[in-house]
Amino acid sequence: MRQIPVDTSSATVMVAQPPQLKVRDRRTGEIATDPETGASMMTVDVMFAANGEVEILSVAVPQPGISGELTMGTPVVLTGLVARPWENDFNGQRRHGISFRAVAVTSLVDSAAQPKAA
Repeated sequence: MRQIPVDTSSATVMVAQPPQLKVRDRRTGEIATDPETGASMMTVDVMFAANGEVEILSVAVPQPGISGELTMGTPVVLTGLVARPWENDFNGQRRHGISFRAVAVTSLVDSAAQPKAA
């Protein structure tokens, strides 16, 4: 499958929806796993702003690649982000799109600067 590296160096990236387990099969509830490591996959929706345009991207990330508190609005770095074009035939309907995957999503918020819960 073709993978296209995505340059994030000039982008502003923030969490739009906190990480959730990625479901492979909605009928059975099967959780997607990384084929290389067997780790559970997570989906993180991010606001990706670059070149005067803003997109919301759903990014798949292996669970060990989630680093720091990722709440809505948290600025993050996406490490190893790639885009993967896909297409399939679902009940006679031709579908296509682009999926996104990263090696890691890391919070840019210093955990030491966050207030402690009482």
